[in-house]
Amino acid sequence: MTRPGPEGAGGRLPRMTLLAYALPAFVVALPTIPVYIHLPSLYGVGLGVGLTTVGLVLLVARIFDTVTDPLIGALSDRYPFLGCRRKPWIAVGAVIAGLGLYKVLGPPADADAAYLMTWSIVLYAGWTMVAVPYMAWGAELSAGYNERTRITSWREAIALIGIVGAGAVTAGLTQSGWGEAEAAHAIAWLAIGLGVVVLPLMLRMVPDRAAARAARRPIAWREIQVGLRDLAANRPFLRLIGAWFLNGLANGIPAALFLIYLEHGLGAGEQERPLFILVYFIAAVAAVPLWLGLSRRFGKHRVWCWAMLTASAAFVAVPVLDAGAFVAFGVICVITGMALGADLALPPAIQADVVDYDRWRFRHDRAGLQFALWGMATKLALAVAVGLALPGLDFLGFDPDAPTDQGTLALVVIYALVPVVIKVMAIMVVWRFPLTRERHAIIRRRLDRFARARATIEEPTK
Repeated sequence: MTRPGPEGAGGRLPRMTLLAYALPAFVVALPTIPVYIHLPSLYGVGLGVGLTTVGLVLLVARIFDTVTDPLIGALSDRYPFLGCRRKPWIAVGAVIAGLGLYKVLGPPADADAAYLMTWSIVLYAGWTMVAVPYMAWGAELSAGYNERTRITSWREAIALIGIVGAGAVTAGLTQSGWGEAEAAHAIAWLAIGLGVVVLPLMLRMVPDRAAARAARRPIAWREIQVGLRDLAANRPFLRLIGAWFLNGLANGIPAALFLIYLEHGLGAGEQERPLFILVYFIAAVAAVPLWLGLSRRFGKHRVWCWAMLTASAAFVAVPVLDAGAFVAFGVICVITGMALGADLALPPAIQADVVDYDRWRFRHDRAGLQFALWGMATKLALAVAVGLALPGLDFLGFDPDAPTDQGTLALVVIYALVPVVIKVMAIMVVWRFPLTRERHAIIRRRLDRFARARATIEEPTK
């Protein structure tokens, strides 16, 4: 069996190594539901901070967070520590994220906007230090077109299992009489406890061999500027990150409004709401093998477009649902959840191919920087989503304490129809994506020839 070399090889990654790499995704994903779905309701309604205030606070915190992404990406690309390129950043970031998670999901009764702002920034900074090197590391474990899809599918499927686990725990706790805020705090403790186990396992078992070629001098800001200039000329990168941003915005709006819609649009109680979340993410996990198989036959970008189109068709049906239509909305959750599986598994694999294109065209290794910009687009999309959705509801007259028919209509339109328009725009951007399997194979052959030629030149100097 071929093992990955410093630049990643086209061979199949050993299963235990792949499992050790993917398991931390479970831990990172556990708090996803509380942080991205519960926070608007927890602080905006439960603690009385207000929907507009919470929306603006989270917008500012997440925009501030995006600034750290290219910095962490460039640092992890160029500044290894103790022979490792990605591991040190992940280890330190996990500690910071754990502290922020504990504070954000366990607020005191008098928590205000300043409290939410401070600890959100701490949490997001730690997550960045984990997520950017972690994603770049995954792209470096193999150079094979299909093997990269396998790696990202494992990682994202295990992440989805973590989200499902969080949903199951939340549903079980609320059925036992716990409040949603108490359940969210329990998820924070569970994530911290499991992280103490699985992160050291990954750091020990997974090779971080790309550090052998990393520069050991301080970051040259001129080189970052050159890298950004080159990426601005990289059309596949711009096209993919544009589609990813639009799709993230389309997903972020209903995520921010999910619990509010369930309560005031669908009439679901505190015990029913976690069940819809659970169904949604179970469907996402179950659908990952389907999208993986389809992508091998039809190509990653085209199958991703089909998934986005399927989700859009399902969301169109939401405005016609009456209060109490739990079964019909459950079907919609299944369909859109299945589409989420494609959203999470396929685009990162496409991005890994774009890294190869950038390396071939510009002769630089900028995986960390590219995945940092990828993370920036993700966070910016979520920031804009929550920054528009919550104040937009307030502006259009929705009051959670005294909802009117006009306010409820505004809730349904923003929750369901606005994301459909944005997803259609994303489909238009990525439908004719140029980096197909065949073109990627050509690029890989050229990169392999270049690597052999460089090795031949460098050999006499050793």
